[in-house]
Amino acid sequence: MKTFLVINLLFISMLAAAQRPTEIKVWANGAPNDNGIIRDGKPDEAVLYVFPAAKSNGMAVLACPGGAYAMLAMGHEGLDMADWFNAQGITYAVLKYRMPNGHNDVPLSDAHQAIRILRQHADEWNIRKLGIMGSSAGGHLASTAATHFDQETRPDFQILFYPVITMNPAYTHMGSHDNLLGKNPGIQLEELYSNEKQVTEQTPPAFIMHCSDDDVVPVANSVNYYTSLTENNVPASLHIYPTGGHGWGYRDDFTYKRQWTGELEKWLRELYK
Repeated sequence: MKTFLVINLLFISMLAAAQRPTEIKVWANGAPNDNGIIRDGKPDEAVLYVFPAAKSNGMAVLACPGGAYAMLAMGHEGLDMADWFNAQGITYAVLKYRMPNGHNDVPLSDAHQAIRILRQHADEWNIRKLGIMGSSAGGHLASTAATHFDQETRPDFQILFYPVITMNPAYTHMGSHDNLLGKNPGIQLEELYSNEKQVTEQTPPAFIMHCSDDDVVPVANSVNYYTSLTENNVPASLHIYPTGGHGWGYRDDFTYKRQWTGELEKWLRELYK
């Protein structure tokens, strides 16, 4: 309880420091599923924080922060990027999705509903192209949304920071694996959530970043996903930096921040100019 209180206070302070977003409950009429977590006497809720661009270029990005499917790094992998995207005319949204807690369908259902909500506001916020972005375990959620979708929920592009892609125990992040699927999920469920195996020609274009020395999520996650994308003729850009480790997000102390921001800005501009 004490840990949750500290995290919650940090999150409130981050919101206060950032541009004030539009806050939307993802399941205003109640979620169709449950993760079994109770907060303040109520079922856990997913919340969408939207930062509309003042001068929209027609694009929007939905961010899924990481945290091993146990918590959320809402700052440097979420809220801190709002001004950067808005400055480019991109409406930016951060999803505070529910943790699975043994219910693997919960995070993806939140991401799908967040996509629906943003598209319902397309005229209000001038959203013509909507992409999904994620970091670490949030990258797994984003790549899951990019490979498990229907006509309503397919994102137009995907941006992945050092993502967990596979659930193969040989090179996944086992914390994310266990929190999403459980310790003994079986091969069939592991393959379903191994997104390098779920790519088709309908998978949206991808911009992927990773570091060679990442000792938390092996770089093979990104390399194998990129390979699957190209084998299915899906446009993809892979950027692997020699050092930096894991979890850098929008932090200034990451050596290659200027490189990734510049490359991503160029990619977004060229993708839908």
